[in-house]
Amino acid sequence: MKKYKKTLTACYLGFITQAISANFAPLLFLKFHVEYQIPLGKMALIPTVFFLTQLAVDIFCSYYVDRIGYRKCVIASELCAAAGLIGLAFLPDLLPNPLTGMIASVMIYAVGSGLIEVLGSPIVEACPFEHKEAAMSLLHSFYCWGSVGVILLSTVFFAFFGIDSWKVLACIWALIPLCNIYNFATCPIEHTVDEGNGMTVSRLFRIPLFWLSMVLMVCAGASELAMAQWASAYAEAALGLSKTMGDLAGPCMFAVTMGISRVIFGKKGDKMNLIQFMTGSGVLCLCCYLLASVSDSPLLGLIGCVLCGFSVGIMWPGAISICSKHLPHGGTAMFAFLATAGDLGGAFGPALVGNITQHADNDLKTGMLAGCVFPLVLVVSLIMLRNCRKITETS
Repeated sequence: MKKYKKTLTACYLGFITQAISANFAPLLFLKFHVEYQIPLGKMALIPTVFFLTQLAVDIFCSYYVDRIGYRKCVIASELCAAAGLIGLAFLPDLLPNPLTGMIASVMIYAVGSGLIEVLGSPIVEACPFEHKEAAMSLLHSFYCWGSVGVILLSTVFFAFFGIDSWKVLACIWALIPLCNIYNFATCPIEHTVDEGNGMTVSRLFRIPLFWLSMVLMVCAGASELAMAQWASAYAEAALGLSKTMGDLAGPCMFAVTMGISRVIFGKKGDKMNLIQFMTGSGVLCLCCYLLASVSDSPLLGLIGCVLCGFSVGIMWPGAISICSKHLPHGGTAMFAFLATAGDLGGAFGPALVGNITQHADNDLKTGMLAGCVFPLVLVVSLIMLRNCRKITETS
């Protein structure tokens, strides 16, 4: 069993790398806006391109990863993540259009993020551990703790060296995926389903539960990322907080509460009615969006932003758990398409908030109000799922 601890370490660091990829650039949205004179509406292209690229990678994985092999793909994920982060530091100044340089870098590290997103779960699931649910929950919580680390350490770095040193920090963050290449190159990697025994894509598409899970993943991704990607800018612009306090109080606490939610799910999930818990979390998420968008009190707005992290934390692993429990032979294709749905929501959610904000004279509260649609649809979908008597395909 000891040899598989290295596999876990590699996957945990892979999810931390994904957290760096998803959360570092949004901390700099206002910096990019001022330094490169990029409108906030166009800044929304960064998370949109990030998650659309991940979406494309997810679809690729559903068809080709089993042919290429897990090891080659996860090593490629770390290489792309490092290259993209380093590119973010240099390409905006090297290319005529800074936004083009940013988008190119984002696409590169999004490829790495997409690969580890799809492969991390089945690699850990295939490890011969006795308590796989705990290992899986801990894996997903590492994205949250990685987000906290990125936000806290970046904030400390900027406090000591100034926000203008962000390019140096981007290169420092690239060291994590570069070092993790060795772990993935040398650790044992197994497969969840024997070759040829996984469900075909066409069969997956005939199962009602699979489609409901896809809708849940879209809404979960949108609800999570629409708040997380704009939390720093929201705390600064809408609540009037400083850059340091905005990062700590907004995205950092969001990630902490999301991590706590996932740890609770990992520890107590077998004793909970998952659909009821997710429904309650969806209602809480809707209330959090409303609180962040309509409250005139900075404190209440901040509470809405922070509690939103707790409310969305259960959604992503919860939808995966529902699907994997009832479709144990879903294989890589199932994990890939669920990730695709989550990334689709992650691309659309922040883009909607950003564009509504721009059309409302840069009023982020209006953008957050538009984001209420995602938890609302999520709750409706969960009610449909709870009332569905036949959740799997009869064969």
